[in-house]
Amino acid sequence: MKITAVAETETTTRSVSIAETLRCAILAGEFSPGERMIEINLSERLNVSRTPIRAAFQALAGEGLLVHTPNKGYYVREFSLEDIVQAYEIRAALEGLAARRAAQAGMTTEQMEAVEEALSAGDALVDQEAFTPEDRSHYGQINKTFHDIVHAAGGSTMIRDMLRISQQVAPSSHHNVIAFEPRDVRRRHDDHHRIYEAILTRDGGRAEILMRDHVESVKLSLIRTLHSKPHAE
Repeated sequence: MKITAVAETETTTRSVSIAETLRCAILAGEFSPGERMIEINLSERLNVSRTPIRAAFQALAGEGLLVHTPNKGYYVREFSLEDIVQAYEIRAALEGLAARRAAQAGMTTEQMEAVEEALSAGDALVDQEAFTPEDRSHYGQINKTFHDIVHAAGGSTMIRDMLRISQQVAPSSHHNVIAFEPRDVRRRHDDHHRIYEAILTRDGGRAEILMRDHVESVKLSLIRTLHSKPHAE
Protein backbone atom coordinates (compact mmCIF):
# COMPACT_ATOMS: atom_id res chain seq x y z
CA MET A 1 0.00 0.00 0.00
CA LYS A 2 2.80 2.36 0.89
CA ILE A 3 4.69 1.55 -2.33
CA THR A 4 1.54 2.16 -4.40
CA ALA A 5 0.96 5.53 -2.75
CA VAL A 6 4.54 6.63 -3.44
CA ALA A 7 4.28 5.46 -7.03
CA GLU A 8 1.06 7.44 -7.50
CA THR A 9 2.61 10.54 -5.97
CA GLU A 10 5.66 10.23 -8.21
CA THR A 11 3.50 9.70 -11.28
CA THR A 12 1.35 12.71 -10.41
CA THR A 13 4.40 14.91 -9.84
CA ARG A 14 5.94 13.71 -13.09
CA SER A 15 2.75 14.39 -15.07
CA VAL A 16 2.57 17.92 -13.62
CA SER A 17 6.17 18.55 -14.66
CA ILE A 18 5.54 17.15 -18.14
CA ALA A 19 2.37 19.22 -18.48
CA GLU A 20 4.38 22.37 -17.67
CA THR A 21 7.06 21.42 -20.22
CA LEU A 22 4.46 20.81 -22.94
CA ARG A 23 2.47 23.90 -21.95
CA CYS A 24 5.52 26.12 -22.41
CA ALA A 25 6.35 24.44 -25.73
CA ILE A 26 2.81 24.92 -27.06
CA LEU A 27 2.66 28.55 -25.92
CA ALA A 28 6.07 29.17 -27.50
CA GLY A 29 4.80 27.87 -30.84
CA GLU A 30 6.96 24.73 -30.88
CA PHE A 31 3.89 22.70 -31.84
CA SER A 32 1.76 23.88 -34.74
CA PRO A 33 -1.99 24.52 -34.40
CA GLY A 34 -3.80 21.33 -35.30
CA GLU A 35 -0.69 19.18 -34.82
CA ARG A 36 -1.30 15.76 -33.32
CA MET A 37 0.47 15.08 -30.01
CA ILE A 38 1.95 11.59 -30.31
CA GLU A 39 2.43 9.83 -26.98
CA ILE A 40 5.18 7.45 -28.00
CA ASN A 41 7.31 10.17 -29.60
CA LEU A 42 7.05 12.43 -26.56
CA SER A 43 7.66 9.48 -24.26
CA GLU A 44 10.96 8.82 -26.01
CA ARG A 45 11.93 12.51 -26.12
CA LEU A 46 11.21 13.09 -22.44
CA ASN A 47 12.45 9.66 -21.35
CA VAL A 48 9.31 8.82 -19.40
CA SER A 49 6.56 6.23 -19.68
CA ARG A 50 3.37 6.98 -21.58
CA THR A 51 1.24 7.13 -18.41
CA PRO A 52 2.35 10.61 -17.23
CA ILE A 53 2.30 11.81 -20.86
CA ARG A 54 -1.34 10.78 -21.10
CA ALA A 55 -2.14 12.49 -17.78
CA ALA A 56 -0.43 15.67 -19.00
CA PHE A 57 -2.49 15.59 -22.21
CA GLN A 58 -5.69 15.35 -20.17
CA ALA A 59 -4.64 18.30 -18.01
CA LEU A 60 -3.79 20.46 -21.04
CA ALA A 61 -7.07 19.52 -22.71
CA GLY A 62 -8.83 20.72 -19.56
CA GLU A 63 -7.02 24.05 -19.91
CA GLY A 64 -8.08 24.39 -23.53
CA LEU A 65 -4.62 24.04 -25.07
CA LEU A 66 -5.32 20.59 -26.52
CA VAL A 67 -8.42 19.11 -28.10
CA HIS A 68 -9.25 15.42 -27.70
CA THR A 69 -10.83 13.54 -30.58
CA PRO A 70 -12.15 10.07 -29.65
CA ASN A 71 -10.23 7.21 -31.30
CA LYS A 72 -7.74 9.69 -32.78
CA GLY A 73 -5.94 11.37 -29.90
CA TYR A 74 -4.97 14.85 -28.78
CA TYR A 75 -4.32 17.81 -31.06
CA VAL A 76 -3.02 21.33 -30.46
CA ARG A 77 -6.02 23.60 -30.40
CA GLU A 78 -6.44 25.95 -33.36
CA PHE A 79 -7.59 29.51 -32.72
CA SER A 80 -9.28 31.84 -35.17
CA LEU A 81 -7.96 35.33 -35.87
CA GLU A 82 -10.90 36.71 -33.89
CA ASP A 83 -9.93 34.54 -30.90
CA ILE A 84 -6.40 35.95 -31.05
CA VAL A 85 -7.60 39.55 -31.37
CA GLN A 86 -9.92 39.16 -28.38
CA ALA A 87 -7.15 37.58 -26.29
CA TYR A 88 -4.88 40.55 -26.98
CA GLU A 89 -7.62 43.07 -26.22
CA ILE A 90 -8.26 41.38 -22.88
CA ARG A 91 -4.53 41.26 -22.19
CA ALA A 92 -4.13 44.96 -23.00
CA ALA A 93 -6.79 45.95 -20.47
CA LEU A 94 -5.55 43.62 -17.74
CA GLU A 95 -1.85 44.33 -18.22
CA GLY A 96 -2.50 48.06 -18.27
CA LEU A 97 -4.26 47.74 -14.93
CA ALA A 98 -1.42 45.62 -13.54
CA ALA A 99 1.13 48.25 -14.62
CA ARG A 100 -0.91 51.02 -13.01
CA ARG A 101 -1.11 49.08 -9.75
CA ALA A 102 2.63 48.32 -9.90
CA ALA A 103 3.41 52.03 -10.25
CA GLN A 104 1.06 52.95 -7.43
CA ALA A 105 2.42 50.28 -5.08
CA GLY A 106 6.05 50.48 -6.15
CA MET A 107 8.40 47.59 -6.84
CA THR A 108 10.54 45.83 -4.27
CA THR A 109 14.32 45.98 -4.55
CA GLU A 110 14.36 42.37 -5.72
CA GLN A 111 11.77 43.09 -8.42
CA MET A 112 13.67 46.13 -9.67
CA GLU A 113 16.91 44.17 -9.83
CA ALA A 114 15.20 41.38 -11.78
CA VAL A 115 13.61 43.82 -14.25
CA GLU A 116 16.90 45.63 -14.80
CA GLU A 117 18.68 42.33 -15.39
CA ALA A 118 16.03 41.34 -17.95
CA LEU A 119 16.23 44.72 -19.67
CA SER A 120 20.02 44.50 -19.83
CA ALA A 121 19.90 40.99 -21.29
CA GLY A 122 17.31 42.17 -23.81
CA ASP A 123 19.46 45.16 -24.79
CA ALA A 124 22.32 42.81 -25.67
CA LEU A 125 20.04 40.67 -27.84
CA VAL A 126 18.25 43.41 -29.75
CA ASP A 127 21.55 45.08 -30.66
CA GLN A 128 22.24 42.12 -32.96
CA GLU A 129 21.51 42.49 -36.66
CA ALA A 130 19.65 39.19 -36.89
CA PHE A 131 18.05 36.73 -34.48
CA THR A 132 18.68 32.99 -34.45
CA PRO A 133 15.92 30.64 -33.26
CA GLU A 134 17.85 30.35 -29.98
CA ASP A 135 17.90 34.16 -29.65
CA ARG A 136 14.14 34.31 -30.16
CA SER A 137 13.61 31.62 -27.53
CA HIS A 138 15.89 33.49 -25.13
CA TYR A 139 14.06 36.75 -25.73
CA GLY A 140 10.78 34.95 -25.13
CA GLN A 141 12.00 34.15 -21.62
CA ILE A 142 13.22 37.73 -21.10
CA ASN A 143 9.86 39.05 -22.26
CA LYS A 144 7.99 36.69 -19.95
CA THR A 145 10.18 37.69 -17.00
CA PHE A 146 9.46 41.39 -17.52
CA HIS A 147 5.70 40.94 -17.75
CA ASP A 148 5.55 38.44 -14.87
CA ILE A 149 7.36 40.86 -12.56
CA VAL A 150 5.02 43.71 -13.48
CA HIS A 151 2.06 41.42 -12.79
CA ALA A 152 3.52 40.40 -9.43
CA ALA A 153 4.25 44.02 -8.49
CA GLY A 154 0.63 44.85 -9.26
CA GLY A 155 -0.29 42.68 -6.30
CA SER A 156 -3.54 41.26 -7.69
CA THR A 157 -3.98 37.50 -7.80
CA MET A 158 -7.24 37.96 -9.70
CA ILE A 159 -5.57 39.94 -12.50
CA ARG A 160 -2.78 37.36 -12.76
CA ASP A 161 -5.28 34.49 -12.93
CA MET A 162 -7.32 36.23 -15.63
CA LEU A 163 -4.16 36.98 -17.62
CA ARG A 164 -3.16 33.33 -17.42
CA ILE A 165 -6.50 32.38 -18.98
CA SER A 166 -6.14 34.93 -21.80
CA GLN A 167 -2.71 33.53 -22.62
CA GLN A 168 -4.07 30.05 -23.22
CA VAL A 169 -4.51 31.37 -26.76
CA ALA A 170 -0.97 30.42 -27.76
CA PRO A 171 -0.17 33.35 -30.11
CA SER A 172 -0.97 35.80 -27.29
CA SER A 173 1.43 34.19 -24.81
CA HIS A 174 4.47 36.06 -23.50
CA HIS A 175 6.54 33.07 -24.63
CA ASN A 176 5.62 33.55 -28.24
CA VAL A 177 7.77 36.14 -30.02
CA ILE A 178 8.75 33.89 -32.92
CA ALA A 179 6.25 35.47 -35.33
CA PHE A 180 7.81 38.93 -35.19
CA GLU A 181 10.54 40.58 -37.22
CA PRO A 182 13.68 41.82 -35.39
CA ARG A 183 12.54 45.44 -35.75
CA ASP A 184 9.30 44.55 -33.96
CA VAL A 185 11.20 42.94 -31.09
CA ARG A 186 13.42 46.03 -30.77
CA ARG A 187 10.38 48.31 -30.57
CA ARG A 188 8.71 46.08 -28.00
CA HIS A 189 11.87 46.03 -25.91
CA ASP A 190 12.07 49.84 -26.02
CA ASP A 191 8.47 49.80 -24.74
CA HIS A 192 9.63 47.77 -21.75
CA HIS A 193 12.15 50.46 -20.85
CA ARG A 194 9.49 53.20 -21.02
CA ILE A 195 6.99 51.19 -18.99
CA TYR A 196 9.60 50.51 -16.33
CA GLU A 197 10.52 54.20 -16.15
CA ALA A 198 6.85 55.11 -15.62
CA ILE A 199 6.58 52.51 -12.85
CA LEU A 200 9.75 53.81 -11.17
CA THR A 201 8.43 57.39 -11.20
CA ARG A 202 5.13 56.11 -9.73
CA ASP A 203 3.17 57.47 -12.68
CA GLY A 204 0.30 54.99 -12.72
CA GLY A 205 -1.65 56.65 -15.52
CA ARG A 206 1.34 56.73 -17.87
CA ALA A 207 2.35 53.16 -16.98
CA GLU A 208 -1.16 51.94 -17.81
CA ILE A 209 -1.32 53.77 -21.16
CA LEU A 210 2.15 52.61 -22.19
CA MET A 211 1.40 48.99 -21.30
CA ARG A 212 -1.95 49.00 -23.10
CA ASP A 213 -0.36 50.53 -26.20
CA HIS A 214 2.47 48.01 -25.97
CA VAL A 215 0.15 45.00 -25.99
CA GLU A 216 -2.04 46.52 -28.72
CA SER A 217 1.02 47.08 -30.91
CA VAL A 218 2.05 43.45 -30.44
CA LYS A 219 -1.44 42.44 -31.56
CA LEU A 220 -1.12 44.54 -34.72
CA SER A 221 2.33 43.09 -35.47
CA LEU A 222 1.00 39.56 -35.17
CA ILE A 223 -2.04 40.28 -37.35
CA ARG A 224 0.24 41.78 -40.00
CA THR A 225 2.48 38.71 -39.87
CA LEU A 226 -0.45 36.29 -40.11
CA HIS A 227 -1.92 38.15 -43.08
CA SER A 228 1.45 38.15 -44.87
CA LYS A 229 1.79 34.37 -44.71
CA PRO A 230 0.93 32.58 -47.97
CA HIS A 231 -2.20 30.47 -47.80
CA ALA A 232 -2.25 26.92 -49.07
CA GLU A 233 -4.25 26.51 -52.26
